[in-house]
Amino acid sequence: MGDDVAVGVITATGLSMVFGQQRALDALDVTVQPGVTGLVGANGAGKTTFMSIVLGLRAPTVGVVEVLGLDPMRQGAELRSHVGYGPERNIFPEDMPASDFVKHLAEVRGMPRSEARSRASDALWLVGLGEERFRALGTMSTGQRQRVKLAQAIAADPSLILLDEPTDGLDPVQRDEMLALIKQISSEYGIDVLLSSHLLEEVERICDHVVALDAGRLIAQGRLVDLIGDVEGVTIELADIADVPDSVGAVIGRLHAAGLEVRHEPEAFVMDVLGASADDIADAVRDAIADSSARVRRIEPRRRRLEDLFEAAAL
Repeated sequence: MGDDVAVGVITATGLSMVFGQQRALDALDVTVQPGVTGLVGANGAGKTTFMSIVLGLRAPTVGVVEVLGLDPMRQGAELRSHVGYGPERNIFPEDMPASDFVKHLAEVRGMPRSEARSRASDALWLVGLGEERFRALGTMSTGQRQRVKLAQAIAADPSLILLDEPTDGLDPVQRDEMLALIKQISSEYGIDVLLSSHLLEEVERICDHVVALDAGRLIAQGRLVDLIGDVEGVTIELADIADVPDSVGAVIGRLHAAGLEVRHEPEAFVMDVLGASADDIADAVRDAIADSSARVRRIEPRRRRLEDLFEAAAL
């Protein structure tokens, strides 16, 4: 599935990348639209390889790529002056203050020294490190270092930023804050974002568009609402009742007998019920719970998820 508009921030046609016997990217036709786009897939799916080609750091084996109207291989220096990049790996000069680090990378992208200093300060304040901007990078926590990577990506006023696993190593609270920052930067400052992540729930929360890769192959792309917007079944959470020890198993058995698909993790009390109209599912769930003497904590419509795209591709 694709977007109606053919021209995007990034376009790739017939893009392949081969390392020896390994095909990291396999004939990709990709269009990255304005806004926040999630580049999703398991580790090894080809996400970082795709980003390195987009940045002009690696030439594809076959295919054509255009980024912001520029050819990354022929116009790489010009392109990188308009693009910010937050790598997955944490490679920092340990003794350098965060402000100097961000200022230096802004200068590398072509910003005058005097302007780079003020922009570095502004960027660090924006990501919540204003009070910490003179601290040495080696003394910062993982969460603070991820914010520094985001600050240096935006300091030179880019049109596009590429972020490779920007929440890696963060706890749930820090992850929420980072995702909110990325969304804010895109919406308030008009910066397009390509966000690489293997955590599908993150992409569902903040992305407008999705490019999904599996073992170097494109399995889906388009607007998130088009890919996963439909209601598909219900989600049920049962209560743990001591005197009904296998209520979950009993409910699942009755739902299967009614011809419904049930997705359930072992030892969990939450299940997804699929495979019929909403009314038929509701009737079957009601009967299964009553017959099993189970109790419901929560029941709500289940929307399609990005993981469903990968499950469908594996069939």
